[in-house]
Amino acid sequence: MSGHFFSGSDVAKLDEKGRFVLPQEMRYGLVEEGKCEFVIGLGLGGCLAIYKKSVIQRIVEKFKQNQHAAKFQKFFTLFFSTLHQAECDKVGRVSLPATLRSAVGIGKEIVVAGVMDKIELWPKEVYDRNLRDLLDGASSDMTLAKMTEKAFALLHEGEDDAGIEPTAEMNPLYFESTK
Repeated sequence: MSGHFFSGSDVAKLDEKGRFVLPQEMRYGLVEEGKCEFVIGLGLGGCLAIYKKSVIQRIVEKFKQNQHAAKFQKFFTLFFSTLHQAECDKVGRVSLPATLRSAVGIGKEIVVAGVMDKIELWPKEVYDRNLRDLLDGASSDMTLAKMTEKAFALLHEGEDDAGIEPTAEMNPLYFESTK
């Protein structure tokens, strides 16, 4: 599965046992060595994150290099103590530990969002509010246009682009303003 990345989103309902059905295409992306086993933990910004076992192993190896640095201890404790080994059952259901559901405020509905090398699980209300705020420009420092421009600029880091105006060739989501 080299080159695989997660994308797309879906709304899922949690049952009375705190389980939800992971979309089939996302389940396929988690399979390694013939098994759909993965790790669930806290993500950035108020979500949970599902990591492939190989991805979390790379993270662990990098973090081990700084495991004795005092400035990272609180983060390491919180990050690793909230990681839970998980797998899909025969129907594709995933059980979310109550501690993680409580930590990010997950109720009955979640948004399952594919984001590059991980799958994020958002309380539906939070995801909807974040999306609405972004599209409405409610955050003065980060509009969709500004975020898109900054993200696509990463594709050109290191290039000598001083003074070059963004174009459709550089960013397929860029459109000149008609104002």
